[in-house]
Amino acid sequence: MKSFLKYLLATIVGIIIVHVILFFVFIGLVGAIASFSSPSIEIKDNTILKLSLKTAIPDRASENPLQNFNLTTMSSEKQIGLNKILEYIDNASKDSRIRGIYLDLTEINSNFGALATIDEIRNALLRFKQSGKFIYSYTNLGYSQKSYYLATVADSVFVNPETPLLLTGMSANISFYKDLLKKIGVQPEVIRVGKFKAAVEPYIETHMSEANREQVQTYLGSLWGNIVKGISASRNIPVEKINQITDDFKIYPVEEFVKEGFFDGALYEYAMLDKLREACGLTENEKLSLTSFEDYTKVTFPTVNFAAEKIAVIYAQGNIEFQQGPESIGPELATTIRKAREDKNIKAIVLRVNSPGGSALTSDIIWKEVQLAAQTKPFIASMGNVAASGGYYISCAADTIVADPTTLTGSIGIFGLLFSGEELIKDKLGISSDVVKTNEHSDFGGGYPLPIPISDRPLTEYERNVMQTYINRGYDTFLDRVSQGRHMSKEAVNEIAQGRVWTGEDALELGLVDVLGGLEDAIAIAANKAGLDYYQLIELPVERSPFKDILLNFSQSIRTSILKSELGDFYDTYREQKEWLKIKGMVARIPYDLTFN
Repeated sequence: MKSFLKYLLATIVGIIIVHVILFFVFIGLVGAIASFSSPSIEIKDNTILKLSLKTAIPDRASENPLQNFNLTTMSSEKQIGLNKILEYIDNASKDSRIRGIYLDLTEINSNFGALATIDEIRNALLRFKQSGKFIYSYTNLGYSQKSYYLATVADSVFVNPETPLLLTGMSANISFYKDLLKKIGVQPEVIRVGKFKAAVEPYIETHMSEANREQVQTYLGSLWGNIVKGISASRNIPVEKINQITDDFKIYPVEEFVKEGFFDGALYEYAMLDKLREACGLTENEKLSLTSFEDYTKVTFPTVNFAAEKIAVIYAQGNIEFQQGPESIGPELATTIRKAREDKNIKAIVLRVNSPGGSALTSDIIWKEVQLAAQTKPFIASMGNVAASGGYYISCAADTIVADPTTLTGSIGIFGLLFSGEELIKDKLGISSDVVKTNEHSDFGGGYPLPIPISDRPLTEYERNVMQTYINRGYDTFLDRVSQGRHMSKEAVNEIAQGRVWTGEDALELGLVDVLGGLEDAIAIAANKAGLDYYQLIELPVERSPFKDILLNFSQSIRTSILKSELGDFYDTYREQKEWLKIKGMVARIPYDLTFN
């Protein structure tokens, strides 16, 4: 009886604790939802717009308050999509109440290094300056190389006296898991085509192949060259001088950087605010009006547009998988493109691609709808930070491809990756298995006795040959798709394919893209090709109601939030490895994720 009461009491206490936790989660959700539905704010005359890019920048941010819900703070960190950043910088240039922009920059995050995203924001700020308004930049915590590159668009760049600029150039650091897998008794089964298709190297090598090293060295040089040229043009510092300081690798005093022209001054924040006050024609006793960019996006602008003609911007961001999600591309995107093709009011389509690739099958399904749409109306592909492998596959049928100079693209290749763990399963874990089959190859690939996709036996030589033939056929199909779309011979495509990654700048010279530019350039090209001076811009796919997402994805969102809180910076590594383990069939994906300082 005593034990029964003890367990009963423990159960009751457990239920109470769970309900208390759920109550606080519910309160946090209510707050998150409320923050997404804040009323429009009023902007005063002589206001400075403060742009602080502290959250990751997707091409298009989700309106789902659970997307970035943080269990630790019980709040949702609202992201602002690149589309809205560009739109509201343009609005600010025409808004008579906005006197100028104040850039408060430390680090900028987006997928695959964020360089194309930064370029698009930089170009939007250059257009803003044409309105005659000022841009000042300042940081208390120090500029990263990327944020400094963006800051140089400003009329004046200032920094805290104790935060020198560290220029190091760019490097790529790749982790290899071959020895780890060997120690735990797991054997990767790799079938690939293309000497540069290095996506599988981390699992079968202990260092980069010479072909992979060559391609990485080439695109890093192109990316860094683009940054240095931009800084040189904006600050009037010779390219050679920038690279000399970078090679010297010295932490110079801030005064030295001011002397060399990298900064216009070193000062503390109170003095920076005085400079902003002076730029607005205010005395030191008058209050400075600063509005955050987050608040400015809540400002309502007249949007009455009765134009029947429309241009559809269709967003394709994330890995290409078998199901569409907030951070992934699925076959559902093909349906979205088909509906846009069949809509007579949509006169042109812009496909905004920010994807490292993924499933070759899903890529082909989407490619077909792109091809059909491009035969019907102007179809422009706009490439973001990355549009490689499967990302290039779904773009190549467009009649015009627009890429940023720093876009990572190409990677035209196919591979298959499986894991067999015979030693792990039988020798280390002591799990044995037996098989009964109706046909000779009914047990193709073996069995999977663990809750992870690791087979209990390696591929046979016959099975490997079957898979290699399948992969070769997939690569040939990929070459054929690119050949048709780019009006090149398959032999010419193969010469620049082989899984090799190119920057947008190099891809232009090779004929893989047509124009260097951003999303707004792609929209302008679409309007011109459709003969439109006046049109509506619509964004697709239409997002599900945030409340519907809450009901459908509550547990997944909470689980993701917990993992992000616990793993911190290691969450991306965990997510990446989990994605590799989900791989099925042929894969068309860039070798790895990239981050740059």
